[in-house]
Amino acid sequence: MSSEKWVSALLLLQLCCFSCGSCGKVLAWPMEFSHWMNMKTILDELVQRGHEVTVLIPSAAVAIDAGDSSGFHVEVFPVETTQADLASVFENWITLWSNELQKLSALEYGAAVQKVFSEYSVMVKQHCESAVLNKDLMKTLKDAKYEVVIADPVCPCAELVAEILGIPFVYSLRFTVGNTIEKYCGGLPSPPSYVPVPMTALTDKMTFMERVKNMLFFIYSDFWFQNFDGKTWDQFYSDILGRPTTLCETMGKAEMWLIRTYWDFEFPRPYLPNFEFVGGLHCKPAKPLPEEMEKFVQSSGEHGVVVFSLGSMVKNLTEEKSNLIAAALAQIPQKVLWRYEGKPPATLGSNTRTYNWIPQNDLLGHPKTKAFITHGGTNGIYEAIYHGVPMIGVPMFADQPDNIAHMKAKGAAVEVDFHKMTTADMLNALKTVINDPSYKENAMRLSRIHHDQPVKPLDRAVFWIEFVMRHKGAKHLRPAAHDLTWYQYHSLDVIGFLLACVATVVFIVVKSCLFCFRKLGKTGKKQKRA
Repeated sequence: MSSEKWVSALLLLQLCCFSCGSCGKVLAWPMEFSHWMNMKTILDELVQRGHEVTVLIPSAAVAIDAGDSSGFHVEVFPVETTQADLASVFENWITLWSNELQKLSALEYGAAVQKVFSEYSVMVKQHCESAVLNKDLMKTLKDAKYEVVIADPVCPCAELVAEILGIPFVYSLRFTVGNTIEKYCGGLPSPPSYVPVPMTALTDKMTFMERVKNMLFFIYSDFWFQNFDGKTWDQFYSDILGRPTTLCETMGKAEMWLIRTYWDFEFPRPYLPNFEFVGGLHCKPAKPLPEEMEKFVQSSGEHGVVVFSLGSMVKNLTEEKSNLIAAALAQIPQKVLWRYEGKPPATLGSNTRTYNWIPQNDLLGHPKTKAFITHGGTNGIYEAIYHGVPMIGVPMFADQPDNIAHMKAKGAAVEVDFHKMTTADMLNALKTVINDPSYKENAMRLSRIHHDQPVKPLDRAVFWIEFVMRHKGAKHLRPAAHDLTWYQYHSLDVIGFLLACVATVVFIVVKSCLFCFRKLGKTGKKQKRA
């Protein structure tokens, strides 16, 4: 063996044997698209630290490549559904959120959302059944002796697999619908008076009517969670484990909840010791741009460039939308790099170039970048925060309106309504963000907050995963709320007892007073007769 190989082997041995986590075996059950991008960053880092990582995915997985060249192993288990079936569910989801929901009444809105999530739930449950009822697969996983499972609660089942294998699990998430799983299963305090329900686009400083709206959404999300195929999942988990249980009870056993935001993004709120904020863990310093792209950026001169991307899930805009956006971009002095697929808009200006793909992080970190037009995905927003770039938000679905609302409240973004926007709306938003220095200043302030952390977000995420592996869990961080019933948690039994005590004392006092008055009355009458 050459000296170089010996050195590499020794370095790997040192990494494996003397790193804080020591070598271990990790099993991951990921969610698709941007969720996977975040989890993959964590898994890649675990591999770099010497851990053996296996990613468990169904054969219908859309955005996760089984042939990935990364250092982890991908275990594919067969399911009846196809990639086309799963892709169709996501496409229906995007179409509903981006084009149809705004046309519906409140009742129709609720029914439509319920329908989409139910379709997703049915498919995920089918995948889960295919995994846990696959005896060969489960035997393989048991024999592998994994030490921890990393999962995303938006895609249930990993917690069931962890329970079957008898190992701890860690969640990685942005949030669940209405924050319901974090509240009910994780025990996270969420006072509706100042903690906005996710996807309401509210801030922590609400007017009276906004607090009314927040409370209504709070109640609705709770009702929705209780009726979201709950009985079906509860029965399924009980049958598999051979004892009465619920989906929420099983989810509540998560040792750590790694939340993909931080206080540069979040509004101050209460949280628990087994909740860690690791927002921006995927962010990194910018790398040099491809030569052709760098020339285009440099040709912008003192005006700089605008970066435009609506994410990986939005493939095509309507011709009308594309043209009105392109017309606005053509009227600014900046050069524009637009991630866009399809036929170029007729109104595309000479200052705008379209690309099927752009190195978004590297462009946002370029000194000539003046603004970022974004759909409001958490990954893109965090790259903008990391590099201190102000934003024009064009949210369309899911958490995007909520994310842009956070950036607006912090003075780092202007929002444009995707469904109602005109060329003038987009142009005015661009001019405001580029020409008003307060937006750049606020973006840089958020960037300084993000970078001013004692431990980097990725290191913090990996530390807690390794902590759970070393200690076989993190039970000392688990709040006692998990052991209480709902009425005990809200102290309703104590309040009832104290009210009963007060009522008893009042009753005795009143009865005593009435008795004394009667006695005094009788004594007075006797004295008068005498």
